Amino acid sequence: MAVVSTHSAIEEHLQKNTNPLHQIYDKVINGDRLSKADGFEIVNSNDLLSIGFLADTARKRMTPQERMDHVYWVHNYHINITNICEGTCRFCAFSRRSEKAKNAYFWSVDEIITQVQNYPALANLSEFHIVSGMTPKLNLEYYIALFSALKTHFPHVHIKALTAAEIDYLAKLEGISCEEVLKTLQQYGHGSMPGGGAEIFSDRIRDLLYPDKITHWEWLEIHGIAHRLGMKSNATMLAGLGENWEERIDHMLYVRDQQDQTGGFMTFIPLNCWYENTAVDKSNALTGIENLKSFALSRLLLDNVPYIKSYWIQHGLKMSQVSLSFGVNDLDGTVTQEKITHMAGTDSAQAVTQTELVHVIRQAGKIPVERDTLYNIRKIYD
Repeated sequence: MAVVSTHSAIEEHLQKNTNPLHQIYDKVINGDRLSKADGFEIVNSNDLLSIGFLADTARKRMTPQERMDHVYWVHNYHINITNICEGTCRFCAFSRRSEKAKNAYFWSVDEIITQVQNYPALANLSEFHIVSGMTPKLNLEYYIALFSALKTHFPHVHIKALTAAEIDYLAKLEGISCEEVLKTLQQYGHGSMPGGGAEIFSDRIRDLLYPDKITHWEWLEIHGIAHRLGMKSNATMLAGLGENWEERIDHMLYVRDQQDQTGGFMTFIPLNCWYENTAVDKSNALTGIENLKSFALSRLLLDNVPYIKSYWIQHGLKMSQVSLSFGVNDLDGTVTQEKITHMAGTDSAQAVTQTELVHVIRQAGKIPVERDTLYNIRKIYD
């Protein structure tokens, strides 16, 4: 009863013409698309409860009645094949420049298969999440061998693999187009693409921190190619690099525009930078309030992307739980074996159990739902 009363009070507050968020409330209720100016109005507001209410209202408008309180997660296993990388991203603590570098590693296909076979919850696994360094040893032949082996040994597990930056690197390495890379790998079990490598769609930040990486136009184009080939993908935004709110809003609007064209994004994931072992000043870190606004703004602006995810590895389980009142409806998954964010100093666990995820979601007043990569429901914990 107290929650209902609180929601009613917030809605009454938003209905007042004197409320700066009143016009945005009207747009959300009517299903009208929000503008860049609306985005600024939201982030400049200190009325955090109203912002959360607006985002949750937008989420409900996009959700079928029978799934209204569902929060999704996937039983996934991360495979980071190597940390040897030719990339020069200054925010990355994961990469090593050569095989001789301290803590450098490279896994063979056989080593990966053995690791997965030893995973205790293998029978429940539904997704491989594969992202890695970019090095000539990781060529098209290697990925064909890896995907073939994974499909042979674990045919029930979906392969979500390779960021747009990795697809671009493979295309240049092999002297073929990105479309040819994707078409080839699809034949060997490549099912969908993760959203990594987008960072922040700002030429200013790119010039400062990752000038050799693909541009945001190239990132969007590669995802568009994947969509046209029938592949689904995700989109991310890495905040805390020194970008401002205008650049974050523009990033979301670029994703929205691409989705209007090709329609293949399943999920948008606002990420959080970690700074240990990187060249980025940690004074750029987002506060908790800023992260919650980022979640809410994602849901409010991205009216054509079905799911907003809080990647608990970066935000922590507690912040991710709170985000469920700010338009978020996905907590990623069990995330076994993740290395990239942990190298940068995140204090979150290496993995969580299904029991922990179910508990966190239930305590937020939601219904935990185990999904597969493509959001087909595997089990509802009602």
